[in-house]
Amino acid sequence: MAGRESQIVLGLDPDPRALWPEFGGGAAPGPPAERAASAVIGHCRALIDATAEACVAVKLQLACFERLGASGWSALHTVAAYARTLGLLVIADGKRGDIPVSATAYAQALVGGVETPFGPLQGLGADLVTVNPLMGSDAIEPFVTAARATGAGVLVLVRTSNPGAADIEDLTLRDGGPVWERVASLVDGLGRPGVGAAGLSDVGAVVGATAPEHLERARELMGGAPFLLPGVGAQGGRVEDLAPAFAPGRAGGLVTASRSIADAHLTTGGEPAAAARAAAEHLRETAWALSGRSRAAS
Repeated sequence: MAGRESQIVLGLDPDPRALWPEFGGGAAPGPPAERAASAVIGHCRALIDATAEACVAVKLQLACFERLGASGWSALHTVAAYARTLGLLVIADGKRGDIPVSATAYAQALVGGVETPFGPLQGLGADLVTVNPLMGSDAIEPFVTAARATGAGVLVLVRTSNPGAADIEDLTLRDGGPVWERVASLVDGLGRPGVGAAGLSDVGAVVGATAPEHLERARELMGGAPFLLPGVGAQGGRVEDLAPAFAPGRAGGLVTASRSIADAHLTTGGEPAAAARAAAEHLRETAWALSGRSRAAS
């Protein structure tokens, strides 16, 4: 599959009010949540079918499924399972982070599972999960432990793509350097025991493509961390600016795009699946060429 040679992650942020036209009707019978969840599943499957050859993973925005209630959680599992049948990795994007007992429960829900007196319960089985480090290392460690037990990985928010990131992440600490650099050092420390044969760790970082000026420093601080690079497309980030992310190798950077792929037909015209396929393939080709040049230069 071509997607296995890709650094592109398909972001799935389904909005029941903005699905592809074939799934946007409301005539089906049943409660609203079930109808919405069914339409979301159809939309996500069609989007995956259209772009799987150009992608390596899907990133499931948990909030977009959870707002549909129990039907949405079921849809989340269905979409994750479908993506796996096409050989794609599954990233659970929930940005969880809490005291250890709660972090453990989140990790069980998203990565592994839990043994109960009633029998074992399986979680989502995500290959990667995003984690919020605001509460410190003990809010991250349960995710790392659960991930390593299942061969999965963790992606820690380091320098995010939203405009408000500067409000906290760029603040200068008393002993020097911005907050995000302190988090980067934490990521590097947690990830060192999980570095594999290819030189990449099982603890990575979310580093926004909208602030590429931080990428070179981020790579210095986290030499073995895979970077998830959100913000390309609708948020204004450009693949062409992401070369430092690929310094450890092509898999060092994972470029994620959501609206710019799903909504490509709104700007280019034509059939949604064809437009999405073309948008994803263009990103794949651009990232592949860029990562090759980055490696040659290093």
